[in-house]
Amino acid sequence: MELSPVARKFVVHWGEMGTAWGVNRTVSQIHALLFFHGRPLHAEDIADTLAVARSNVSNSIKELLNWNLIRATHVLGDRRDYYETSLDVWELFRTVVRERKEREYDPTVRMLRELVKEEGFEAESADAQDRVRETLRLMESLGLWADEMLRLSPTTLEKVLRMGASVQKFVRGDSDAKPMDPSELLPPTF
Repeated sequence: MELSPVARKFVVHWGEMGTAWGVNRTVSQIHALLFFHGRPLHAEDIADTLAVARSNVSNSIKELLNWNLIRATHVLGDRRDYYETSLDVWELFRTVVRERKEREYDPTVRMLRELVKEEGFEAESADAQDRVRETLRLMESLGLWADEMLRLSPTTLEKVLRMGASVQKFVRGDSDAKPMDPSELLPPTF
């Protein structure tokens, strides 16, 4: 399959961003290709389109499957596995946040909880104990917040995200802050 210049730019950039986020470039490009293309593709098509080794595609597909970012599907009359991703950006966002939280964030919270319970923890300086406890408290709060955000519908989550600085002004109690117009919470119309 030949990519249009727009599709190529999207896939290449997504691969570059993937590496910035700690994800293998090919893994990111495969996901971008499936998302942009919008239809299931088999591994040979993916390898040919991205000009990467079939073994690299196989390993990358395994990683994407482990992250729950793609799923295998089948086409009638074809024995090969085809792969597709969600076309819903909010579902993808939730999947990435949920997976990263489970793999990276939650283990750190568990380690901090265990650390403050360790017998030798009390022997550390009071300042060190305070920093570790404050880190734990912050991470637990952020974890609860993330869990709540993941439970919101996409429409509500988008409204929360759009509120941005208005929430900060409200919480600070800025007397000169103009009241938020409820229409600011609505998605833009085109």
